[in-house]
Amino acid sequence: MLENLILVVGGRFDTYEDKGQWDGEPYVTNADAFSPRVGLVYQPIPEVSLYANFSQSFTPVFGTNINGDSFDPQRGTGYEIGVKTELLEGRLISTFALYDTTLSNIPTEDPDNPGFSIQVGSQRSQGLEFDIAGEILPGWQIIASYGLTNADIAEDNTFPSGNRLNNVPTNTASLWTTYTLQEGNFQGFGLGTGIFYVGNRAGDLANSFDVPSYALVDAAIYYQKEKFRAALNFKNIFGARYFD
Repeated sequence: MLENLILVVGGRFDTYEDKGQWDGEPYVTNADAFSPRVGLVYQPIPEVSLYANFSQSFTPVFGTNINGDSFDPQRGTGYEIGVKTELLEGRLISTFALYDTTLSNIPTEDPDNPGFSIQVGSQRSQGLEFDIAGEILPGWQIIASYGLTNADIAEDNTFPSGNRLNNVPTNTASLWTTYTLQEGNFQGFGLGTGIFYVGNRAGDLANSFDVPSYALVDAAIYYQKEKFRAALNFKNIFGARYFD
């Protein structure tokens, strides 16, 4: 069993210095942090890999509160489990993953001092991702993906907990497929088409309005031979109107 088990351990050390002025007085802020990363992979058979990982992140936050104290860095903590498989004798590769990520030390409005911030905010993102890519038949390539994301406010002084994060769609999906002629006088010529879908999104953190969903359809005509490739791409061929 241990022959099929892989352990990956890593880490990153960050340090930063922030210099500025507060009410005419200079200040210097120093911060550092170690962010670990641990991953585990188990292969019951060569075509299947089960994995799990844990990681943390560190992001400096510039600025001060009303007392002139510099903000602490934001800290992220993420967990992910999933499975990777090889299908059709390795011609297709697929991945399915579940994840949970929390970001803390987010500046939010100071309820006692408008115009200033305090660090009590946190956000959480949970979801799943699935993708598959490869060659179904000689010359026929496919890339498909789907994402389900539940991203919301965990704690905030201004907005209710549970509000969706703005500009984060719950559902996203894409499908792109191409076919290249394998023989004959037109060998190397190919056609491609795909659809890209983005679900509706919260327009602001108050969730007072939604940005509507949209779907874009693209296409391509191309020719490739050895290291040479030329293509004519068509974007949004049905003229969908959308907010990016």
